[in-house]
Amino acid sequence: MDISIVVPLYNEAESLPELEQWISRVMAEHGFTYEILFINDGSTDSSWDVICSLARKNPAVKGVSFRRNYGKSPALNTGFLRAKGDVVITMDADLQDSPDEIPELYRMITQDGYDLVSGWKQKRYDPLSKTIPTKLFNATARRVSGIRNLHDFNCGLKAYRSKVVKHIEVYGDMHRYIPYLAKNAGFTRIGEKVVHHQARKYGTTKFGLDRFVNGYLDLATLWFTNKFGIKPMHFFGLLGSLMFLLGFIAVVAVGATKIYNMHVGRPYILVTDSPYFYLALVLMLLGTQLFLTGFLGELIVRNSPRRNDYEIETTLNLPD
Repeated sequence: MDISIVVPLYNEAESLPELEQWISRVMAEHGFTYEILFINDGSTDSSWDVICSLARKNPAVKGVSFRRNYGKSPALNTGFLRAKGDVVITMDADLQDSPDEIPELYRMITQDGYDLVSGWKQKRYDPLSKTIPTKLFNATARRVSGIRNLHDFNCGLKAYRSKVVKHIEVYGDMHRYIPYLAKNAGFTRIGEKVVHHQARKYGTTKFGLDRFVNGYLDLATLWFTNKFGIKPMHFFGLLGSLMFLLGFIAVVAVGATKIYNMHVGRPYILVTDSPYFYLALVLMLLGTQLFLTGFLGELIVRNSPRRNDYEIETTLNLPD
């Protein structure tokens, strides 16, 4: 099969028939073999009934329905697990992503050799309250991830080589960082294509401003787990050691100051009367706790069944 199109959706009953017809027309014009995977994320409208109706008319239409709303990342991950095409395309169900972009995305994967191609909605039909935070978010994501050539991490229209989606796990709200997840899994041939962005035709957006706050928190989590996930002592142990050392130096300084003042006959105060003494103790206690956190993290990692689970591309002349 050439293409699997994964469409996560929540309450998009009005747009689904038009989207299915549009996709089917594009596939027929270019002679692609395909499947459309509609992942119904606990919709409360008639979305699932519409999907069932479309499946009866078009055998390429398949569907999965969650009992409740879990979010876009679980929907995408479910679609990735079931996708059978050589190239996997993801797109939103609100008709803001154009299926006419699919042939060129497919060509960039199969002929240009990309592992992942992300859409870039260079001209957006969104209010400033959405576009300005999006620009700041994407700038931060480029900086942290090191993928400098992407302008729109969160664009729903993306194309993947099949093995990419089979080797990444999209969870929580990590759909915003699929290119980063792919890079961390060793798929570094990541490209971008300017795509047409259309104004929403039906319904309203399902995302609020809280996604920007959550997005930064998820980015910090992803960065930390990628850099220190299998070596937590390198972070907690180093930070804890530095804090303990600073606290110890501060205690010595407070004590030495008192001894010096006593020696030269100057007025002095008790060590326990100095606020710096207690600040130093706090630093030493925090340093000790951070060091023990890193130690416990190392014990957890050492006992993880996936501690030596590496992504092997190929082997040559190795015995069984």
